[in-house]
Amino acid sequence: MENFKLTEQDKATLQSKVTTKLRDLILKGEFKMGDRLTQEEWAQKLGVSRMPLREALRQLEVEGLVRMEPRKGAIVTPISIEDIEEIYRLRQMLEGEVAVQSLPFLDEEDIKELEYLYDKMLNLKHTESEMELYMKLNKEFHQIIIEASPGRRIKGFIHTLWQGVPQYTPSLLAKHLSDSHEEHRLMVQYIKEKDAVRLREVMEKHISRTKDNLIKMINKNQSI
Repeated sequence: MENFKLTEQDKATLQSKVTTKLRDLILKGEFKMGDRLTQEEWAQKLGVSRMPLREALRQLEVEGLVRMEPRKGAIVTPISIEDIEEIYRLRQMLEGEVAVQSLPFLDEEDIKELEYLYDKMLNLKHTESEMELYMKLNKEFHQIIIEASPGRRIKGFIHTLWQGVPQYTPSLLAKHLSDSHEEHRLMVQYIKEKDAVRLREVMEKHISRTKDNLIKMINKNQSI
C-alpha cells in the first residue's frame, strides 16, 4: 500500500473519490480489524486536504466500515462474511417480494425508464469514472422497482439494507457485470410480461449471485 495519490482529474469529485478509494481498500482486505486511519497520514497518501478525507470517513462510518472514537480517530471495522450473509439473505427475501408487489403498479413510463437505464449500463466501460456512473444507474434501476410497491414498511427495510456495501458492489465485482446485464434484461422482460413468478426468481438469483461472488472475493483476498 504505497502509492494511492489521486490524479488531478480525480480531484474533481474529491470526497466521492476518497470515499471510494478507502472503501475499496477496506472491502478488499487491505486493513485489519482495529487498524487506525489517521487523517494526517491518509490525506498525505492520497494527496488531498483533510476536509474531503474527514467527510469520506464520516460516510464510511455511516456504512459501518469505520468507527469514530474520541482521541483515536477512525478505527477500521471491516464488514464480515456473516454480515454479508445476513444483509443479502434479507435483501433476497424482501426484494423478491417487493418486486411482486410492485408489478401491478409498474406502468409504461417506468418500463421505458428501466429500458433506458439498462441500455446505459450495458454500454458503459469498466473505467473507474464509468463504474461510478454504473453504480448510480444500477441503484436507480432497482429503486424504480422498489418504489412502485405500495408497502411502506418493506420499502423502509430495503432502503436500510441498501446503505453501505450493496450499492457499491458493482465496482468490486466488475468482471461479473455481464451476469448483471442479463439479469437486468430479464427483469425488464418479465415486468413487461407481468410474470410475477419469474420476476421474483430472477431478482432473488441476482442478489444471491452477488452475495456469493462478494464472499468469494473476500475469501480470496484474506488468503493472500
